[in-house]
Amino acid sequence: MSGCGENAPGGSSGASVTTAKDGRYGDCEVSGKKGGVKLKTVSSGTLTVAGDLPSRGWWNGETVDDIKSGFEYCLAANIAHRAGLDKLSIRNVSFDAMVAGKGNGFDLAMAEISITDERKKAVDFSSPYFASNIGVLARPGKVTAENIRELRLGVKQATSGAQFVRDTVKPEKEPQVFPGDAEMLAALKGGRIDAVLTDTAIVLGQAKGAKGELAVVGQYETGESYGALLPKDSANTEVVNGVLAELESDGTLERLSEEYLGDALGGDPAAVPVWSL
Repeated sequence: MSGCGENAPGGSSGASVTTAKDGRYGDCEVSGKKGGVKLKTVSSGTLTVAGDLPSRGWWNGETVDDIKSGFEYCLAANIAHRAGLDKLSIRNVSFDAMVAGKGNGFDLAMAEISITDERKKAVDFSSPYFASNIGVLARPGKVTAENIRELRLGVKQATSGAQFVRDTVKPEKEPQVFPGDAEMLAALKGGRIDAVLTDTAIVLGQAKGAKGELAVVGQYETGESYGALLPKDSANTEVVNGVLAELESDGTLERLSEEYLGDALGGDPAAVPVWSL
């Protein structure tokens, strides 16, 4: 998927730093051996992580400054802990810049970013930490698997959802491309488009935030997964892969999903009807 974050209102300063205290980074309790691995970081003693922030369930908060929890935030905290880094710095970076390899000044990025062969030309990816499909967000009762090609569709710039709509859905009308989630959701709520297509895990959170005005009416199986994005030829990729393997085997990834995504998404992605084209 695409990968995109749900930008909450209120703006942000663009960056913030949290120092670990009593085994916690913000609201995240970490586990495992501290300093069991080593990372080469852009700032000494600090793991600097980029994201498209905030994002419900993944990076919780109204601004970058108050993000202290969420699946990807706490995943980053666990990586920092196991690398012996007491500070976690998060930076707001545009999604299209990250996946194009144009971002700099960070060690890795996590923004619900789907691993694709095209993106691998510009950046490195870790092993997957979350599976994702493409979901359809719309007003209830208007969009179906049968009529979707006839409707006005919205996508987020540089996401795999945008590519999926262009190459696979092939709607009769050219899809509208938006720079971010806030603009895309505003267009959907305002009636300028009929449906949004992006990651199921993202649109479930957006639907919950819309309080019944919107619903995830269907999804397409794509076999995609999210991974951490690193600069091309990063010396840290294999180290991060090793940490992710530990976090999966010791149950941390499952715990983070249960703690942060179940409530934020407002539903089980597996329960969304699967559509075919």
